[in-house]
Amino acid sequence: MSETTIEQTTGSIGGLPQGITIRDVTSDQSGKWLEAGWRDFKRTPAIGLAYGGLCVIAGYLILLSLFQTGQPYLTLPLGAGFMLLAPVIAVGLYETSRRLEMGENVTLWHSLNGFRRNPGQLGAIGVILMLFFLAWTRIAMLLFALFYNGSVPSLDVLIWETFFSRDAITFLITGTLLGGALAMMVFAITVVSIPLLVDRDVDVITALITSVAAFRKNWRVLTGWAAMIAVMAACGMVVFLLGLAVMMPLLGYSSWHAYRGLIDTEKAEARRLRRVVP
Repeated sequence: MSETTIEQTTGSIGGLPQGITIRDVTSDQSGKWLEAGWRDFKRTPAIGLAYGGLCVIAGYLILLSLFQTGQPYLTLPLGAGFMLLAPVIAVGLYETSRRLEMGENVTLWHSLNGFRRNPGQLGAIGVILMLFFLAWTRIAMLLFALFYNGSVPSLDVLIWETFFSRDAITFLITGTLLGGALAMMVFAITVVSIPLLVDRDVDVITALITSVAAFRKNWRVLTGWAAMIAVMAACGMVVFLLGLAVMMPLLGYSSWHAYRGLIDTEKAEARRLRRVVP
């Protein structure tokens, strides 16, 4: 198995040397990451369902607010936009899998402390993802305005106009291509970066560089992995969002194992972050 070293010349804001390597992975690894994620879910079902349940509740509150403000047409774009924010929402799940791997205590409180392990850098990447989310929301609103003559479909014709009208195919293809491009950009910068920030004392620029390098080295496998995540998340949403109660934690745990499969930190000079709570 060949590996690519992230050279110290890439640097980091904090001046920490890298000393980590990126592995070549094969397509069969995706199933192993998912299997490992399922094992973590079964070991900590209460934690997983707590995170998943919060996502379901948040989804219903967002839907309620959209209908109350007369913006139900944003339901589909915001559902897709959830995928842009999910990597940072899943920090507590990464922390849970990390603790299981290290044999440390694991409770819901311990998982929440994942957000405290590298707060400044996690906050920075959270801002980046929020900017992507806002950009996608504005693009979606612009698409509705362009395809529906400056207005948006009313609730009673929303489904027909969105999926079955004369311009529906062009509208959906355009939206899918633009949304997919943004989603792949987000995936490339987060597939490794956020778990790395939970695990190691590195800065956000170093984490982003490492993540993009890992994606470029394994782009075929990771494109398939991203597609699998999107399909599973969509399946969770179509059953009245209830499926997210399981899909969200499962994918969060699996994403940690994807990071561990992609990055070899055995010889990393960047130290592990200390535990925030015992």
